[in-house]
Amino acid sequence: MVRSTATPYKTKQTATLAEKLASMGLHTDIDLVLHLPLRYEDLSSVDSIIDAAYGRPVQIEGVISHVEVQYRPRKQLLARLTDDTGEVFLRFINFYPSTVAQLQSQPTLRAYGELRHGFFGTEMIHPRLSSTNKKSLPDSLTPVYSTIASISQMVLRKRIEAALVTADLSEILPIYWLNRLRLPSLAQALTLLHHPPAYQPIMPLQDRTHPAWRRVQFEELLAQQLSLKQAHQQRALLHAPALKALTTDESHTINWVKQLLQQLPFCLTAAQQRVWAEITNDLAKGHPMNRLLQGDVGSGKTVIAALACLQANNHGLQAALMAPTEILAEQHYQRLKAWLSPLGLRILWLTGSLSKKAKDIAHTHIATGDCDLIIGTHALIQSKVQFKRLGVVVVDEQHRFGVAQRLHLRDKGVNGLQPHLLMMSATPIPRTLAMTYLADLDVSIIDELPPGRSPIQTMVMAGSKRQELSNRVIHWLAQGKQAYWVCPLIEESEVLQAQTAADTYTYLTKLLNPYTVGLVHGQMKAVEKAAVMASFVAGHIHLLVATTVIEVGVDVPNASLMVIENAERFGLAQLHQLRGRVGRSIQQSVCILLYGDKISQIGRERLNVMRNSTDGFLIAQKDLELRGPGEFLGARQSGLGLLRFSDSKTDAAWISVAQECADDLLNNHSIAAKAMLNRWMALREQYLNA
Repeated sequence: MVRSTATPYKTKQTATLAEKLASMGLHTDIDLVLHLPLRYEDLSSVDSIIDAAYGRPVQIEGVISHVEVQYRPRKQLLARLTDDTGEVFLRFINFYPSTVAQLQSQPTLRAYGELRHGFFGTEMIHPRLSSTNKKSLPDSLTPVYSTIASISQMVLRKRIEAALVTADLSEILPIYWLNRLRLPSLAQALTLLHHPPAYQPIMPLQDRTHPAWRRVQFEELLAQQLSLKQAHQQRALLHAPALKALTTDESHTINWVKQLLQQLPFCLTAAQQRVWAEITNDLAKGHPMNRLLQGDVGSGKTVIAALACLQANNHGLQAALMAPTEILAEQHYQRLKAWLSPLGLRILWLTGSLSKKAKDIAHTHIATGDCDLIIGTHALIQSKVQFKRLGVVVVDEQHRFGVAQRLHLRDKGVNGLQPHLLMMSATPIPRTLAMTYLADLDVSIIDELPPGRSPIQTMVMAGSKRQELSNRVIHWLAQGKQAYWVCPLIEESEVLQAQTAADTYTYLTKLLNPYTVGLVHGQMKAVEKAAVMASFVAGHIHLLVATTVIEVGVDVPNASLMVIENAERFGLAQLHQLRGRVGRSIQQSVCILLYGDKISQIGRERLNVMRNSTDGFLIAQKDLELRGPGEFLGARQSGLGLLRFSDSKTDAAWISVAQECADDLLNNHSIAAKAMLNRWMALREQYLNA
């Protein structure tokens, strides 16, 4: 029988040390043994000075013949260590009196560090010193762990050593899986990783290709897949209103879905029809839909969201749409109001920028059911917002919301019924990433753009050609077209970004006279941003200078030129989102990527990808290769956290096997599945519902 491993880590440690360990996420025995080394040091042997190699860590031993604190050219501690074959100078630029005392009190010492050629001859900078007691030479490689300043490596090693003895590392995987994958037991793997023998080559350990690492990586992937699959199964046990499609036009029933489709000036694409059929099937069930709708910029996700909301309205229920920014929420509000108000539906707007009186009125309408569709920002999840009968929730750009935020809105169902949840994203997620992190979701993809859209022409231009670019912009505006000019996020500061945009606005206002230039950035009040955007939509502003607040949601068909300053500073996903603000009509659109003088190789790669492709999924895959999964998943807010030991970019084959193994455990070894989840996911299960 497998014991629980989630009990708090108990030892004679002081409360202070326990708190410090807890700050590193080390609460239990299993936390400690899964705190694996960053790298290793070989302290098991001593090299003579003449044989010690340069450029890699070595350990030497000798007599300390001279110790001196020098003050020129700067304060430093210098000591000479000699053996029978030569001498090495030990140099410390930052040191304590205890270091001087150690060098002076112990005539012979060992020093560990890298040899280099220095001013005085061969030297080591800040070597680690230890006693020359022969018995102190370890018989294994010495692990180096990530830690905090107040916990030394020695203390952390002792805690992990103790946890290896007391932690429950009993084998959970059935033996036939170990044999099939040729993996060691978890206990064997962890023991080797914390205490690799001295003869073990370091590189397979440090690049995580050793079989012991593969065992840990597989179990981590397996635990994650178990979590996601179990969460998917558990959601099927919850209750939601069954929103079946109406099949008749009885006099007492209004089919809002049918009415909207009849009055739209366009027909759904084949991809939209396929996705809508998938969503319709989900909504008809008595348990909550939990579906992610992916679609490239301009593919028509908004109309699908509108249809899902109308399906709730068909059954006398409310629907809510939440967006991460007021600009995006405003775009949705204006578009859906234009579509749905003529049908007689009541659309309500709720954001944090409304006055208290306006919010109170909105709260009353929501609670009494005097509105059918509520559109807004984070204000929708406030405790004061109580729905009378919520049936469908749509979350746009879902990766921009934290787990708790998504849960708050989903939990606003009434009478024990949860609303159906449709999440949307215009950031395509690569297949391996979806397999790793979205196994608990049903995924729909709109992989077709509306007819008549021309591919956006993307050009890469050096910043030194700004005058040539200015002439192009003037020619563009002279044709009655509009344009964006996007300023970069130079530092993690909206204030600095706003200043950059303001300076560019001043420059372009003079340059483009008599054309009207507008400015919008994140530091402006919501009402100011709304006024500028309304003027741009109406065509009164010819060129809009903006920060990345226009990254999502802005839809101005006549704006068909975009200039992105210092484009090399943006990630591919963000560049793709920004570029998607143009190309929203049948006229040819152009995106010009300006780059600076000090562009890096990765920056060049990004711009080349953008120039050569408009395929969102290909761009997303390249972005994953260059930057990792955080940007796609909102990892900083995901709650589930990214994998610590595995890599979704390189472990695609392992992911498929982990999915197969997870199914086997859930279906045939439920006790083992529960133990695996307890070992890896005990503190994070609540987030799987998001």
